Amino acid sequence: MLALPCFLPGVSVHILVTTDTLSGVWTYTRELVTGLIGRGARVTLVSFGEIPLPQQTTWMDNLPELDYRPTAFRLDWMQYAEQDLRDSSSYLTDLARELRPDLLHLNQMCYGNLPVAVPRVVVAHRDFITWWSAVHANQPESREWVSWYRSVIRRGLAQASAVIAPTAWMLDSICEWYTQPGYCKVIHPGRNPLLFNPYVNKEDSVLAVGRMADAGQQLSLLTQNSHPVPVCIVGNEAPAQALRVPIRADVKVATATLSVALKGPQTDSQMRVLYSRASMFALTSRYEPFGMAAVEAALSRCAIVANDIPSLREVWEDAAVYFRTNDAESLAEAVQRLSTHRDLCRGYANRAYQRARERFSAKRMVDEYLQLYGELVGSKVAVA
Repeated sequence: MLALPCFLPGVSVHILVTTDTLSGVWTYTRELVTGLIGRGARVTLVSFGEIPLPQQTTWMDNLPELDYRPTAFRLDWMQYAEQDLRDSSSYLTDLARELRPDLLHLNQMCYGNLPVAVPRVVVAHRDFITWWSAVHANQPESREWVSWYRSVIRRGLAQASAVIAPTAWMLDSICEWYTQPGYCKVIHPGRNPLLFNPYVNKEDSVLAVGRMADAGQQLSLLTQNSHPVPVCIVGNEAPAQALRVPIRADVKVATATLSVALKGPQTDSQMRVLYSRASMFALTSRYEPFGMAAVEAALSRCAIVANDIPSLREVWEDAAVYFRTNDAESLAEAVQRLSTHRDLCRGYANRAYQRARERFSAKRMVDEYLQLYGELVGSKVAVA
């Protein structure tokens, strides 16, 4: 077995990590930063997008060593991002020169060309061009903003010390649409299994999670046919601001042939309960470079019902039931089949659980990043 790198006694490697507060990258960052600090690293975390709400940062309470720098710089895919990108790049460059970290872990591809003399790891979580291609089956029109965006991403990828993607599909996609990075590899994101409960008695129901307005996630597939079991769709759009009085965003759509509950954003503890009770998780996306919500469902022992697209086949292999690509009727048939054959449903739930435990744990993710950091930083990392 390969020994994984660990930090030398008395030597604290300093990693500057960037993230955003508006997407699933925030959850990924939580697992990464928690794991790195647990292994003895010093971490400076810089966030973009919006200043996070208090409930988004509660996980930091147990990490007093974390140096957190929230900012409200726009992300590269947002409207009017050009000036903000110049400003945020200058901010990161000045911060790196001031703090002198040993390595930059950049969760936005646009920063791979920062003019700093330290290794730069860039992670290609998702991007506008590959999203557009998957949703519209063509490339976006060559407008000024699209040209600017492509050039920014291309430079960031070309000049990064290492480019990481969550799946081989995503890595192939950025090579196709942008450039072939000098050094690249796949590292799957991961979650801590202890955060989820796979031992609750299941209700015969379907759960789905995603952004309602995102055509790439096409949650509407669940509303186009009747299902023999209740369906719950949780929207995970980030709230724009904290509210003094909580507002319930639960809506139930019921007809003679359809029963779908629509829920607004849920807390971590609420999601844990929803995952633990659902027998099935519907992964309806037509664009999904990885799919962290499905990992959370699998760690809660839900059977995965997935859209038949290459990235999801890569992630789940034979541990999921697939429906015909983007086909609502086929999705309904898959749900009918699992609800009718409960032993089959439990079997797929167990397969998904085992695959998530073995392939998509936070520990494995952190181990692989430490291995990569060791290759790039070298002298400050030893073999355990």
